Amino acid sequence: MKRTTIFVPEDLERDLQLYARRAGKPTAAVVREALAAFMARKQPAAALPSFTAAFDSGVTDTAEHHEDILFRRLSPHEDAVVPVTRRAIRVRRATRKRR
Repeated sequence: MKRTTIFVPEDLERDLQLYARRAGKPTAAVVREALAAFMARKQPAAALPSFTAAFDSGVTDTAEHHEDILFRRLSPHEDAVVPVTRRAIRVRRATRKRR
């Protein structure tokens, strides 16, 4: 941890001391908690999670064929799950390219 000196008005310092005493915490701990909370509120929310694009599904045309990707294991009129193999996907893609 790094030591830092701050200047505060006397009334704020008095309130800080009183709060720390009532909370049973050292004044420095109260200041650290308050500073951390303040900084957390001031940080802009990240547009995307840090793990975005961290994995490769192998599917390069997701936008064009999103329905096929999402619903390929669903049978249209049954509750049964239709198993799909990688070979079946390759064959389906090859068929689409010929059209």
